[in-house]
Amino acid sequence: MNAPRYFKTPDSKLKLPVFFPDATRAVVKTLDSQDIKSTGTPGILVNTYHLYRDLDRQLLSQFGGIRLFMGWDGGVISDSGGFQVMSLIKSKKVNGEIIDKGVVIQVSRSRKIIFTPEVSIRFQALLQPDMMVVLDDFTPPGASHRVAQRTVDRTVDWARRCRQEFTKLYPTPPRPYLLAVVQGGDFGDLRRECAQRLAAIGFDGFGYGGWPVKANDDFDYETGQVIADNTPAGYFLYGLGIGKPEDIIGCVKQGYQIFDCVLPTRDARHRRLYVYQANSFKTINLKKKNFYSFYDVKKGKTSGQPVSRACDCLLCRHYSRAYLAHLFQVEPAAAMRLATIHNLRFYSLLMALLQGKS
Repeated sequence: MNAPRYFKTPDSKLKLPVFFPDATRAVVKTLDSQDIKSTGTPGILVNTYHLYRDLDRQLLSQFGGIRLFMGWDGGVISDSGGFQVMSLIKSKKVNGEIIDKGVVIQVSRSRKIIFTPEVSIRFQALLQPDMMVVLDDFTPPGASHRVAQRTVDRTVDWARRCRQEFTKLYPTPPRPYLLAVVQGGDFGDLRRECAQRLAAIGFDGFGYGGWPVKANDDFDYETGQVIADNTPAGYFLYGLGIGKPEDIIGCVKQGYQIFDCVLPTRDARHRRLYVYQANSFKTINLKKKNFYSFYDVKKGKTSGQPVSRACDCLLCRHYSRAYLAHLFQVEPAAAMRLATIHNLRFYSLLMALLQGKS
């Protein structure tokens, strides 16, 4: 079976690969939904846990899902929030515990949340996304084989429970995609086991879960390949949280088609802009080792040049480097908006190139 070529939404078919920026709480910081659309970004990722904690269920139902609530007509993936919650608990940044039933989080002195696989799926159904991600138990970096095995067992059990709840809610089509997450840390045997056990349950796709970076800070392509080799052909492969341009390109070569990350939007707010080493879109060469660089806003205080001649975003079409530097000094909110629009457009152009568009 051939790999999927499109990601289907109610109104369109998005050509793969795709990059969805993180709109954790139904917003990409500094932008509104029309700003996102203007960059050519085809979809967004929202975080189930954070919206479950912060958004009124009745209000969400009243609007008929997250798309209408935020005035967005593109694709939507709802991430379970497992990575964020587990990271906070395992790093002891929040009070909580992970039990077989689910995740218990003390959000305040008087309020405790019990976030189970079933609760996650039911709330994701209220969001009405195009793809749901099951709740998983994140394998922390440096975990022992014993600890990693425990996260695999729990991940598979939670995935099975998510699948059962999903089937109850969607007994017949149309239904969103349901994606499982492969855990197991640095252990190839556990990644293989997890992938095969999840495949036996049956999902529409499989995600590269956990922390995809080695101890030496190199991207862990070996684990990515283990997952790709041990999941069925013809299904989505999702690089969860993978966002460096060079890492996306490497993962696309392994068969991954969907990506999300906070990097481009976070970097923009910190004056870190992505720039192709080219004078036009047609001259961008992704095969070059250094096909892009980072532009430091502080270096362009007197420059009348655009940030990038290869970019057609709002910033690069209308404003100079000097004006952007000025905005960061006197009106940071406006500067962050333009910088974020630019970085998202960089990623849209990257995806267009990987899709073979010219």
